[in-house]
Amino acid sequence: MTETNELQPTPEVEAAEVQATQAPVTEQDETQAVEQQATEPSEEARPTYETKEQVVERLREIQAEDNGGDRSELDLLKQAFYKLHKAAQIAARNAFIEQGGAPEDWRAEVDGAEENFKAIMASIRQRRAQMAEEAEKQKAENLDRKLAIIERIKELATSPEEANAHFDEFKQLQTAWKETGAVPAERATEVWKNYQLYVEQFYDLLKLNSEAREYDFKKNLSAKERLIELAEKLVDEEDIIAAFNKLQALHAEYKEIGPVAKELREDVWNRFKAASTVINKRHQEHFEAIKAREDENLQAKTALCEKVESIQTAEITTFAAWEEKTKEVIELQAEWKTIGYAGHKQNSTIFDRFRNACDAFFSAKAEYYRTIKDEQNGNLEAKRALVEEAEALKDSTEWRKTTNKLIDLQKKWKEVGPIPRKYSEQLWKRFTEACDHFFEAKTAAGADQRAEETANMEAKQGIIEQLRELAADATQATIEKVKELQAQWNEIGHVPFRDKDRLYKEYRAVADELYKQFGASQTRRRLEGFQKSVRQAVAKGESTLSRERERLLRIFEARKAEVQTYENNLNFLNATSKSGNSLVAEMNHKVEKLREEVELLSQKIKAVEAEMRAPKAAPAPEAPAAAPEAPAADEAAPADN
Repeated sequence: MTETNELQPTPEVEAAEVQATQAPVTEQDETQAVEQQATEPSEEARPTYETKEQVVERLREIQAEDNGGDRSELDLLKQAFYKLHKAAQIAARNAFIEQGGAPEDWRAEVDGAEENFKAIMASIRQRRAQMAEEAEKQKAENLDRKLAIIERIKELATSPEEANAHFDEFKQLQTAWKETGAVPAERATEVWKNYQLYVEQFYDLLKLNSEAREYDFKKNLSAKERLIELAEKLVDEEDIIAAFNKLQALHAEYKEIGPVAKELREDVWNRFKAASTVINKRHQEHFEAIKAREDENLQAKTALCEKVESIQTAEITTFAAWEEKTKEVIELQAEWKTIGYAGHKQNSTIFDRFRNACDAFFSAKAEYYRTIKDEQNGNLEAKRALVEEAEALKDSTEWRKTTNKLIDLQKKWKEVGPIPRKYSEQLWKRFTEACDHFFEAKTAAGADQRAEETANMEAKQGIIEQLRELAADATQATIEKVKELQAQWNEIGHVPFRDKDRLYKEYRAVADELYKQFGASQTRRRLEGFQKSVRQAVAKGESTLSRERERLLRIFEARKAEVQTYENNLNFLNATSKSGNSLVAEMNHKVEKLREEVELLSQKIKAVEAEMRAPKAAPAPEAPAAAPEAPAADEAAPADN
């Protein structure tokens, strides 16, 4: 038996095996699908970079390798670089705004790292484009080579004699097919199907004995069992991405192995398929878990966006409130950094939303600070004017007038709003020093004044004691003494303010007591003198009772009107003035004097009316008589106001 006959399976068996092991897609399609899934590494496999320089350094390493690098790694490097780049720009922009700058005035500085990144990335892209061009060229060459192989197999499959004679060449053509790389995607399916067609035709023409078939089946079974065992071991592989990629390679190798015995064919394939199903399921679950985490991250980031967007900046009206809200926003930004990736489609969009919300907040804060700054500058000018006015008054010796002015300036100072911090302490120090200078001088000057006021108080207290001693004797000589003491009282200067009202009350009480005693006897003498003078005037025909009564009534009504006016004024003063007011006490004294005068006028009117009712007596003989008593001064004119 020749070596050729030992290696040749029957056409029926080989055709069935080829048909059973053929995948639903072409070899090249499946390879591309595997590469596509493998380009998205797990989060655990993603390298982390702390600085942009680390990213640029890794790019230089890829550039030095001159193999174009892995596309997935290049995408990750690009994402990492611009994430760090954006974070740096945001930090610089926030710092600019925090220092009072307007968001629209901010300009990003030229980033040398970004220029290096772009230059190296462009170089790598150029190399990858060149490699892609070379790969397409190679695929075209591979296509020509595979078409030639198909054409040669087609020639070998013209007759059974040709097939048996050229079996070794056929095997060499199969090996050459396996060693030839991928072809252009648009021709891959067509070429693969043609190849399978003519291979099947070739095997159909072969006439192999059973011993050769068994040998070939056993060899293929051993090869496939080895691949199955490797696939089953992949279940324990921790890196599911790597396990999946290895499984695709095993599938590609499995397809190139020939058939096994018909009774084992289904069991072998089911075992290989079961191991593949476990890996594929883990691979799918892995990416589903990643997608679930990304969805959770998106929800968490959306919640942070809503928190920042819900801040009502128009309702923040104090520095403290702005600082509190700023702290909240910074904490939300820190929390944002702890949340993972939110998915390729949504991550950039949600980041832009969060950044815009933060920018809107800090822009409103900058606008508030700018407005407050203008207001503070106005307050600064107002407080400078108050300081200058206080400094102009600090050397004044008009104690009462200047005290009132400085107190008024202090009230105005409190009413003026805040000023820039860097001027606050300086101006406050100048203002307080000016006020303190004046009040210290006033205190020093007041020491001598208090000594003088104490002496005046003692002198007035002595006058009060003398008046009390005179209160028991209301003779004419005593009244003259009272007037003398009153004159002395009026000549004495100020007393301590806290004792002023007390002394005056004591003085007024004893003076009123003296005048009350004197007034009763004087009123009685004045009324008797008036009655005598009226009778004498009527007897001489110099006056009539009716005219005298009318004169007295006019004076009486005038005094009553004065009493009413004073009483009205007293009611107003008592309602609005503090107790102890000296003006109120003085007016009470005048009202009392007017009431005494009204009472005297009333008695005089009654005396005139009594004379008018008395019967006429015979005229008495003429005799010298005393001149009638002139009316008192207070009967001819209103009392002093």
